[in-house]
Amino acid sequence: MRHCVIAVSIAICSLLANGCSKSITPATSATVLSVRGKVLFGNAQKNDFQPFTLKSRIHDGDTVRSVGGASLDLALIPGALAQLSSDSEIDIEELKITKDGNDTAGGMRDRTGRIRLNRGKIIVLFIPSDGLASQFVITASELTIKPDSACLFCLRSDGTTTRVTCAKGNINVSAEAQPAVIIAAGYFHEWPNKRAKAVAAADDATAQIDTAESLESGERLQDEASAWLNRR
Repeated sequence: MRHCVIAVSIAICSLLANGCSKSITPATSATVLSVRGKVLFGNAQKNDFQPFTLKSRIHDGDTVRSVGGASLDLALIPGALAQLSSDSEIDIEELKITKDGNDTAGGMRDRTGRIRLNRGKIIVLFIPSDGLASQFVITASELTIKPDSACLFCLRSDGTTTRVTCAKGNINVSAEAQPAVIIAAGYFHEWPNKRAKAVAAADDATAQIDTAESLESGERLQDEASAWLNRR
């Protein structure tokens, strides 16, 4: 399943890339895997938003908002799938891939993705590809999350408190003027710091919910990505 997700994600982003020269860094966009309810995207500064469809493409600078009980599943860059939960908002800061050769030959060298969670909750499944450089960063409030190995985690923020719960793998989280924290599977951490170390999810009701939802969403994201590949 791990290799299937990588192959699907690479196929998705390769189709969205333009250009055929060597060492190119073409513009790319996130792909909508599924949308449930009312989800909007567009320019937040101009308050110019439009509803999502399965044909929608999200580019650098777009803001994505889920309204009410709506949610959205996305393929961001190769190996990075995400679910935006209800009443949540993210900014797409950067999406790009660098390739060698022409598009039909593949030749992807590295990928970069940067998003920011402004409010609400996002679940992320990250599966890096062997030999493929990756820079995937998520920020929320004062936190910076840089997954560099296979992981599944939930990030939630209400503007005052930010929490990271890890369901699979390990997550490296840094905060301004504070030492970085490694959160292992089955643990969570909350900022502002209430505890010096990560806490077992089994000891917290919200963390238990986030873990269960992450595991369920991770399976769905993989299934949706595979179904997308079969449809194209």
